[in-house]
Amino acid sequence: MSETLPTLTDARLDLEEGVATLTLDRHDVRNALTGTRLVDDILATCDWVNRCEAVSVLVITGAGSAFSAGGNVKDMASRGGDFAGGVAEVADRYRQGIQRMPLALQGVEVPVIAAVNGPAIGSGFDLANMADLRLASRKAKFGETFLNLGIIPGDGGAWFLPRLVGYQRACELAFTGRVVEAEEARELGIVLEVVEPEALAQRTAELAARIAAQPPKATRLTKRLLKMGSRMELPDFLDLCAVFQGMSHNEPEHLEAVQAMLEKMARK
Repeated sequence: MSETLPTLTDARLDLEEGVATLTLDRHDVRNALTGTRLVDDILATCDWVNRCEAVSVLVITGAGSAFSAGGNVKDMASRGGDFAGGVAEVADRYRQGIQRMPLALQGVEVPVIAAVNGPAIGSGFDLANMADLRLASRKAKFGETFLNLGIIPGDGGAWFLPRLVGYQRACELAFTGRVVEAEEARELGIVLEVVEPEALAQRTAELAARIAAQPPKATRLTKRLLKMGSRMELPDFLDLCAVFQGMSHNEPEHLEAVQAMLEKMARK
């Protein structure tokens, strides 16, 4: 499939050695997901990643001081933009707008890494939680802050957060709306690692390169299994594993990996 990058409006996209990096580039509004075209850019990127065999890993990060500040509070105050209209109009706008983002990210076939460079608040926090792995700068902060504004996590955040930290801790974070620093986020299991701000890009590149070095088709199948395992009964899941394994054994990348392993063993 063509490696031609999609045209984006408010984000930048790069592809290098199997790693696609999507940089949210509206630092003027702290990469807010409403009132910008960032959601559309994320959707276009997800669709392209699934069609482009040259992509093995997707990294999402932010330009400027924030990863994403979530919703545009000024639009909320004025009842404008994405928040204008009555109940039905707002609901339709959510379904046709930001709610397409969790569906798209849930369907990405390659591993997704969120490199959280700064505050990830509200729907920005939820966006980070939609990734498979999260690395954080010490400048990062995380908050499920919707109740502080008298609204709910309408982008699906209440589905993702309990799966990361458990139901009780998710309740505490959502009900209090408190913002946690990067190190506490690591302790809670929200992020995998915390690094100094200047080391975030390098550490993300190292992790992404390690994953991208794996056989690409088997990596995509493995992610599908990890996603599907939580919603299938074990006998059905094992049937699916058997089929995926049959597919893997018949891929050239399998024989190449086995040969490389034999050569490595012979050198010892």
